[in-house]
Parts: sequence; C-alpha cells; structure tokens
Amino acid sequence: MSAPTGKQSSRPTNAWPNDSFFDEEKDLFFNGEGVQLIHVPSAHTDGDLMVYFRKSDVIAAGDLYINTTFPAVMTAEGGNFNGILTALNRIIDICIPRDKEEAGTFVVPGHGRLADEADVVDYRDMATIIHDRFADAVKKGMTLEQVKAANLVRDYGRYGATSGPWTSDMFVEAAYKSLQPAAVAKAPAAKAAAKPTGGKK
Repeated sequence: MSAPTGKQSSRPTNAWPNDSFFDEEKDLFFNGEGVQLIHVPSAHTDGDLMVYFRKSDVIAAGDLYINTTFPAVMTAEGGNFNGILTALNRIIDICIPRDKEEAGTFVVPGHGRLADEADVVDYRDMATIIHDRFADAVKKGMTLEQVKAANLVRDYGRYGATSGPWTSDMFVEAAYKSLQPAAVAKAPAAKAAAKPTGGKK
C-alpha cells in the first residue's frame, strides 16, 4: 500500500494498517470471538492472509483458495505453486465437517461459491495432481511451449478459462515458472496432504 520514496502511494496514509505482525500468525479478539490471522508465505502472492473466525467457524481464504478457475499464482508478486498447496492444506487442517464430510466449517473463497472441507479437498487434490505433472515436466527439461502443447490440465476443463482476469494460459505459464529450480528454492516446500484424498478421516 506504500510506495517508494518520491512516489505517490495508491492509498492515503490514513487508510494504511496501523497494526501489523511479523510472525506466521496473529490472534485477536474482535466482535465477541477469537480471530486468527494466518500468513502463508509465497502462495497467491508473498503477502497473503487467511482469517479464521473461531466462534463462527468460518475461514475467509481470500485468493489462497478460489473455486472458479485454476489457482491464481502471481509470480511477479512473489507467488508460488508450492505455497498454494501449503495454503490449501492449512485450510483443510482447520476445517471440521459436521456430518459425512459436509457442512461444518465454511470457507469463503476469494472468488466463487461458499465451500466446506470436501470442496477444498477436491480442489487441493486437483491442484496436487497438476502440480506433480508440471514438476515432472520441468524435471524432464520440457520448455514452456512443450508444456503448453502437452495440455497437462486437459482433464480439469471446469476450471479453465480463455478470457477474464485469470485464464488457463496464464495459469500454465505461472505454474511452469514457479516450479523452475530457482523459484522452488525460494519457496516453502509444499506440506504433505493433511487429510486423505476425498476428505475422509
């Protein structure tokens, strides 16, 4: 929200946050309930937060989880595909379903419909499969053009888009770039799945 010296900020200074934190989490009590602010480094960008309202049992995930398109990995802003998987697993860690893996903790995505644990698990599994395909392609030395031609996301067309703010082509480029050895070395390792595929415990 700030700007380099001599440049105009995009927001007036009185709109800047006056309470910040530098650890992975910050707890506070607000509006009659405990609230956890959880930072996931190098995911959608390098400055993402999810907010867990403990009494309401609601997670505001922001763009760490969207269910309208493929994961939005903003590599120019420090985002990384590994971080997205870490974020999705963190959300699943917090979620507790009410009955038969449905309802319970609700997740508000950055874009899309209200979700529960089963929805996030389904999305996480898709992202994990695609991540592994891209990682294998990078390991084999495939170029971006070869990866695009291989159409590694072909069986997940429901998340595809040819227009709008986040297209399939943009995702493929970002995923490929973020899984290059230099980018992976900077990003946190993706955490192993917290709960088995399908959301079963």
